[in-house]
Amino acid sequence: MSAKEEPTAKQEGAQPNAAAAGAQDEQINLRVQNHDGAEVFFKIKRGTPLRKLMDAYCLRQSINPNSIRFLYDGQRLQPERSPKEYDMDNNDIIDIVIEQQGGSF
Repeated sequence: MSAKEEPTAKQEGAQPNAAAAGAQDEQINLRVQNHDGAEVFFKIKRGTPLRKLMDAYCLRQSINPNSIRFLYDGQRLQPERSPKEYDMDNNDIIDIVIEQQGGSF
């Protein structure tokens, strides 16, 4: 009986690792919304750096990446971080704001 129990224990130990890997690879839908309210939808893995989403958005909209900022819950997004690090969920909205410089006389 111990021979049968041992493989079962190994299988149980493998399941959390598989679940953790599945959560890392899980795809979520994110909406990128500009100041006019226009939305662009993206499907991205939770572990993928947000740089890919940002570059794809700028390419689709023909926008210089240095002229806009990406915000999530009022916080500026860092391109090297992933949706998992920001605890993003399915259908969350990323806001786009235009970078402004100057403002003094």
